[in-house]
Amino acid sequence: MYTYSEFDKAFLAERNAQFRAQVERRIDGSLTEEEFKPLRLMNGLYLQLHAYMLRVAIPYGTLRSAQMRQLALIAEKWDKGYGHFTTRQNIQYNWPTLRDVPDMLDALSEVEMHAIQTSGNTIRNVTADHFAGAAADEVGDPRPVAELLRQWSTDHPEFQFLPRKFKFAVIGAEADRAVIRAHDIGIQLVEKNGKRGYRVLVGGGLGRTPMIGKVIRDFLPEEDLLPFSEAIVSTYNILGRRDNKYKARIKITVHENGIETYKELTEARFAELRPEFEGVDQQILANIKSQFAAPAFRNATTEAYDAAYYSDPVFRAWADTNLSAHKAEGYAIVTISLKKHGETPGDATADQMRLMADLGEKYSHDDIRISHEQNVILPHVHKSDLPALHAALKTQGLATANIGLISDIIACPGMDYCALATARSIPVAQEIAQRFDALKMEHEIGPLKIKISGCINACGHHHVGHIGILGLDRAGVENYQITLGGDGTEEATIGQRTGPGFSYEEITNAIERIIKAYLAHRDSADETFLETYRRLGADPFKAALYPDKAEGKSNAA
Repeated sequence: MYTYSEFDKAFLAERNAQFRAQVERRIDGSLTEEEFKPLRLMNGLYLQLHAYMLRVAIPYGTLRSAQMRQLALIAEKWDKGYGHFTTRQNIQYNWPTLRDVPDMLDALSEVEMHAIQTSGNTIRNVTADHFAGAAADEVGDPRPVAELLRQWSTDHPEFQFLPRKFKFAVIGAEADRAVIRAHDIGIQLVEKNGKRGYRVLVGGGLGRTPMIGKVIRDFLPEEDLLPFSEAIVSTYNILGRRDNKYKARIKITVHENGIETYKELTEARFAELRPEFEGVDQQILANIKSQFAAPAFRNATTEAYDAAYYSDPVFRAWADTNLSAHKAEGYAIVTISLKKHGETPGDATADQMRLMADLGEKYSHDDIRISHEQNVILPHVHKSDLPALHAALKTQGLATANIGLISDIIACPGMDYCALATARSIPVAQEIAQRFDALKMEHEIGPLKIKISGCINACGHHHVGHIGILGLDRAGVENYQITLGGDGTEEATIGQRTGPGFSYEEITNAIERIIKAYLAHRDSADETFLETYRRLGADPFKAALYPDKAEGKSNAA
């Protein structure tokens, strides 16, 4: 795991000192809110509906236990005792007072954390596969690449005032667990003829105009990643629109100019930039890689796991849903659900964070991950430790066995917190989770991803949900549109809108009708919701959603 250099520490101390002085000037009135806004955004501080919100970077979703404990302390000391993990592998504190923010940043710096570039029109927190370094199917660990990109992009002088925000995601396997096709730049580690390199995608994104990224290089040699990335962003910085913020994202730039034109301009800029790097970036990457060596996995029996699995149905249900295959024999990847039925998706209390820190230190080689799906991962747990781990998770309500099921919902903060939101997200997620828990249908339904956004900005990734829910304002009333068939994996697809939206009071019933239609039409218990939708199309689901219209068609016939 990357450890800060003396340069990193000095850089962060200077930035925090600068911001402390800026905060003091805002408090004494020397700076107006308008003057202060670009300064606070450079340091991850938003002004939301009810209070300031501090967004803290968790680069590529990786934490040490000491860092998780510090996040717990910050939540308890300067907020309301909890934090909210986001779809960009960040954590947000929703209730800090302005005067306390510099102290929060200093506390973060003590454990090599910061809030730089978690907002503003710059390159944001680089995200990655949350199973990186542990997954059985990966070509290589993508985190060193993500760290290289983080270092390169932080305070990059050319990219501090881009046309709009800019997002990278990196994966190391064919399976896409980081939604790279919905990012401005998506990077996949690949091998070709025995040589390591990257497949590079550009122009993905959600929001008002959702688009799937396009391949700009099918194979980029490892040594060319930084100059080629710089060429892509530099081309966008010049070509991207600044006359309309809704058309300022790179996806629009690529769409309006065409991928071939964008590729040609990028390659020309790449030819100019490549000699400037002269292998320095590869020396840095080699040093970074040395800090991401795999832990010393132990060889032990799995008898304790086997005994618990076959004797304890609660443990077995959790193991079947919350464990994933690990590359080391006898180990498992554990996903801890932050989606207990009725709770706010992605929220964790200070006590829960401390427990996860302790468990990460004791059982997961001091390695903790945050997923873009708003859950926490212990990536390296020996199976013999799983019964004790599960028992400990139960003490803090963290043992919910629902990963990948209907209650494992992604939801943005919505109108409960966000100044941009036009509808609530959290109560909708809570009600849906509670409904299907009460019906005891989750395991019968099987794998299903519901994603909810409280506005068109799509922070809840609703476009790539198997069932997507978008909350909008219709003449002062919350209205929820439904999309079906979205997919955020390597087969990425934008979901299709079903028709008119539903009121807050109607939306959970509407989702139940969709699910009952799926159960009635699936080929077998093994056919997933997405497979059924792709086989049949939208018609049977629309008929279930809008029975009055279906009846009208029948009568007309």
